[in-house]
Amino acid sequence: QVQLVESGGGLVQAGGSLRLSCTASGLTFSTYFLGWFRQAPGKEREFVAGISWSGQSTFYADSVKGRFTCSRDNAKNTVYLQMNSLNPEDTAVYYCATTRTFSRDWAMYDYWGQGTQVTVSS
Repeated sequence: QVQLVESGGGLVQAGGSLRLSCTASGLTFSTYFLGWFRQAPGKEREFVAGISWSGQSTFYADSVKGRFTCSRDNAKNTVYLQMNSLNPEDTAVYYCATTRTFSRDWAMYDYWGQGTQVTVSS
């Protein structure tokens, strides 16, 4: 079965950093794009960042560009989201998900992780 597992969330002070990991099993990463989404209470789920396993391309929401960085380790079937200069507005549950083609729309993604909580204190 396809399974995505996020890790690395937690509590951090404003200005601090966290690195999230998403490890996949039962999935051929060579044909999948990996996207990161987040959802805060009372807000819609939004695209954060993504990376193409085949094309080595990265994409970022305007709100995180310059602060967040996606990277990959294909040998480990793992994608990372390095989050720097965190602020309280980044507080949300962060999800990783896969799609066959790039999209910023959550509805286009096929498989989802369970989410990991990121809380940024002021």
